[in-house]
Amino acid sequence: MPADIAKLEKVLTREAADKYADRLVYRGLAAFISNWTRDAITKSDLSQFEARLVEKVADYLIDYGAMTVPQRSAAIQTVLGLVRDQGSGVWGRGSGEIQDGRPKAEGGAEDRAEDGRNTDERQPAEASRKATPAPKAPKPTLAKGIASAISQPALSSVAGNLPSPTTLTKAASKNQSVPTPPSPKTQSSALSPHSLPISPAPNLPSSALRPPLSSPSENSVLSPQSSTLPSLDIPLNTVKGVGETYARLLAFINLHTVYQALYYFPFRHEDFSSFKKISELMYGQTESVVAQVIDTVENRRFGSREIIEVVVTDDTGRLSCIFFNRRQTYALKPGTQVVLSGKVDRWNDRICFKSPTYEAADKELVSTGRLVPVYSTTGPLKLAALRRIIKTCVDRYAPTLPDHLPPEMRQRYHYPVLSTAIRDYHFPPTPEAKEQARRRLAFDEFFTIQLGVLLKRREWREERPGVPIPVDRLLLQEWFKALVYKVSVENPESGEMEDQFRPMALTGAQHRSIDDILADIEKPTPMNRLLQGDVGSGKTVVAATALLMAVASGFQGALMAPTQILAEQHFQGLRRLFDLFEQSEMAQAQGLKIRLELLTGSVRKKDKDVLYRRIKDGEVDLIIGTSAVIEEVVTFKRLGLVIIDEQHRFGVLQRKTLRGKGASSAANPEGANPHLLVMTATPIPRTLNLTIYGDLDLSIINEMPPGRQVIKTRWVMPNERKAAYNFIRKQVGLGRQAFIICPLVEESEKIEAKAAVEEHERLQREVFPDLKLGLLHGRVKPSEKDMIMQQFRDREYDILVATSVIEVGIDIPNATVILIEGADRFGLSQLHQFRGRVGRGQHQSYCLLLAGKELSEVGRERLKAIEDTNDGFELAEIDLRMRGPGEFFGTRQSGEMQLQVAGINDIETLEQARKEATRLFERDPNLALPEHKVLSQKVAHLWNFQGDLS
Repeated sequence: MPADIAKLEKVLTREAADKYADRLVYRGLAAFISNWTRDAITKSDLSQFEARLVEKVADYLIDYGAMTVPQRSAAIQTVLGLVRDQGSGVWGRGSGEIQDGRPKAEGGAEDRAEDGRNTDERQPAEASRKATPAPKAPKPTLAKGIASAISQPALSSVAGNLPSPTTLTKAASKNQSVPTPPSPKTQSSALSPHSLPISPAPNLPSSALRPPLSSPSENSVLSPQSSTLPSLDIPLNTVKGVGETYARLLAFINLHTVYQALYYFPFRHEDFSSFKKISELMYGQTESVVAQVIDTVENRRFGSREIIEVVVTDDTGRLSCIFFNRRQTYALKPGTQVVLSGKVDRWNDRICFKSPTYEAADKELVSTGRLVPVYSTTGPLKLAALRRIIKTCVDRYAPTLPDHLPPEMRQRYHYPVLSTAIRDYHFPPTPEAKEQARRRLAFDEFFTIQLGVLLKRREWREERPGVPIPVDRLLLQEWFKALVYKVSVENPESGEMEDQFRPMALTGAQHRSIDDILADIEKPTPMNRLLQGDVGSGKTVVAATALLMAVASGFQGALMAPTQILAEQHFQGLRRLFDLFEQSEMAQAQGLKIRLELLTGSVRKKDKDVLYRRIKDGEVDLIIGTSAVIEEVVTFKRLGLVIIDEQHRFGVLQRKTLRGKGASSAANPEGANPHLLVMTATPIPRTLNLTIYGDLDLSIINEMPPGRQVIKTRWVMPNERKAAYNFIRKQVGLGRQAFIICPLVEESEKIEAKAAVEEHERLQREVFPDLKLGLLHGRVKPSEKDMIMQQFRDREYDILVATSVIEVGIDIPNATVILIEGADRFGLSQLHQFRGRVGRGQHQSYCLLLAGKELSEVGRERLKAIEDTNDGFELAEIDLRMRGPGEFFGTRQSGEMQLQVAGINDIETLEQARKEATRLFERDPNLALPEHKVLSQKVAHLWNFQGDLS
């Protein structure tokens, strides 16, 4: 017989007797199968029946090295059953007709291969792909005792009915269950081979275009629901091939455990999946070739650079591969069969590869011939080494990941199992598989975040009750009547500017937000609300209304701001509002006087001690301050309402500490939580509202108060700098004032201060020698900041040169122009905040964006967007799309969830996750049901349940 089937049977029988250890054959059984099939299909007298047998042997065993022990057992027993059937004539009687390893029924159709074509019509290239050597991949770790649970006789007896790998592949690609063959009644209780799916095929040149085989299903022994997440908190230095040296390098990117490695996702993929012959290569295309090294020419020089030319060949021609580092070529010895991937370039008027990625052809491809992952790395850790380590972790440990999503939920949206999603997002066999994996992992992120915020919301509301704060409706109406705002107008007689107060008409959005807040504080459950409004939309008045109702009912209130300047701004604004209200008839009749105090780090120690005592004794109604408010020594008598401004500037523990001040109040024996209102002037896109702030009720002020000017914004080119300065001079000549913002060079106050000082000196000396310029930066002492701002407000300075410290909290109605140097270095949200420093008075205001000479495409898009719109919410959506959720606020905050896979456009996936999380939470709010054990561990692992996102 041309095909040495006897030898195949002998080797497979010995491998089964050796318990599938893959150690009897040099380079592994997969290498033997590759050589055996190659030898078999080159026989000229190979019969059609033998060709079908060879094909099935290759399909089932070509990836033997990557299989688990139970998978190896199932595959070998299946092949042995086919071999014995062929030897006994089952495969072909008479004319030898066969179909799927079983005799064809009489009158059946013409025999065809599984892809629908006649076997003798297969292309030579396809046969060649079947014959390429296979790798010996890392052996995935299995749950203890799996191998002993497999019944070998049962597997052998049903082996002939095992569905073909092609059938498994087609079913997996459509998210369908693998068809289960009928089995004899006597074996109904035996373990079916379908619970032992073949593991994914490595991407070899011979099978690069072949989809992976089926992945573990929810019923697979590879994903036991009893497994727990801590089992993958395995130190990376214990993983084979890592060791202490690589473990130290991995620490640079905060990778310490296998679990972290599995979830360290690539930020993009290089597409090296297109295989070509050398003669088919075209300049400028990214391709992969399989070739043999025939020569290495060293010591060539190109200027001062060393050039190493490696010549490779296939059956269509030769190709030069140019390297500029000798170490890159050490593995390219003559006679080596390699896979090379890269962009086709030119060298000496010939096409070539310059510094291509390459791998040995007889090993599993990781960095060539496929969609190759690109990871973020730093320091001495090279990308190729990181890719290899992650591949090892994915191969060995991803199959053991228990799937935390309930099966019915996963099936509802046609999501793959977790192990498949992890594998296909790191090392996708096709773009479609990558997208399917991405959708599943994006859903996971949203889903676990939503469950976390629901748990936090319930924890906040149920761990301690809230105290209802009665709302005096008559007092509220009197408050609205007393509200006024200040404007600066020119006295026609004296020509001097004077402050005037005018009635304040609240917008509809302000009234809706006030109604939401007051309805919340009247309830016995603590309020947990986010007030979101653009710059100048009137959030302070809304907050003041809530504070007034709390104080009028005998409670204390606290407002915490991120900076001293903003805290002082709030203190002065609230004191002005309350002073005016206290003059009303109703307030005087009730003897209502609101006692405000300011607590910041600049308050002297002896004054602080007095203030601490007064707060504890209830002699202070409202305390306004920075993080000094949450110091341990600060104790309230009856804290009823907490307001946090620009809340994303605070860490989660700071917010939780301030909220906890209510429970520690001296006169709060019931331990009630205070009501919580958080505010932000940064418009937040809907995606982040539902994730980062998903546990907060939301009120949005999306209308501007009457009289607010639309700020005219213009992008100024470097050659227009002089014209911009002249425009500022003209505005100052009209009695107005201006800001000039220095660019953010680095995240360092010291460097910022130096840049601001130098710019201030240059402007005062060279540009505006006849004007008065002030200077404000982060290293100015707090007392000096107060003085500078007061002087600028009193018009002692014409122009204020400043850094980003004026991003929030500066209210100068007479300032009408702001010039932002290096505007392309700031994010859209920060630029919008800067722009909000002007346009606060009655005069038309302007924002000038001065960009650098070399402007990136992203910088151009950003400046164009800020020039075209004044809508902060629209700019927030654009900013999130351009910068990503992790960098939306400019700096990452401890405790805020980071989205690794999900994107700004995944709104539909977010809605699905939110709906499913709400439905599951209503059914099992403690995630205590046995089927939710793994999910509960996943949520706890993600959130760590030490922070608090509210």
